[in-house]
Amino acid sequence: MNILTFAVVALWIVVMILIAVVFALARQIGVLLERVQPVGAMMADKGPDIGARVPEMLLPNLNGAPVPLGGASGRSQLVFFLSTSCPICKALVPALRTAARAEGDWLDVVLASDGKPEPHLAMIGKERLQDFPYTLSSDLGMTFKVAKLPFAVLIDGNGVIRAKGLVNNREQLESLFHAAELGRPSIQSLAAAPA
Repeated sequence: MNILTFAVVALWIVVMILIAVVFALARQIGVLLERVQPVGAMMADKGPDIGARVPEMLLPNLNGAPVPLGGASGRSQLVFFLSTSCPICKALVPALRTAARAEGDWLDVVLASDGKPEPHLAMIGKERLQDFPYTLSSDLGMTFKVAKLPFAVLIDGNGVIRAKGLVNNREQLESLFHAAELGRPSIQSLAAAPA
């Protein structure tokens, strides 16, 4: 056996080992992706349930005319609860703008908080939130039992809650839309459903 034959055999052995390693890694990645379920908005066990009708309200609006909430308006509403001192809330403003533009034919985005209007008016100016209805209502937060922020509730055009939860990033915000489209309370419920 000359050196050239030995080198070719050695290279083939190395190639076969590499193929086996790639196959094993691909299998492990598949197992890992199977274990890691999609993480949507974190469901809250307090407040009205998915499928419950929202009581009709007429809320004050820092940016204009009062905001009707609930009822059979024919348009869905995304009520986004935020705070002037919440950095995650402020980081989600671009995602809210994108959602309002992309889903504007069927969805109205409503910003909600409570407290004195002065800090909120300053935030409206700083974050350029003049295009959104912005309501200050502690009754609204108590109606939905909002304990942590940012929190969002998706209400359909008939005034029925379709999805809700704590949202910390764009994906969790978008998961509310996906859950409502699929008729599920959350994306996590898909993972829990029997196959």
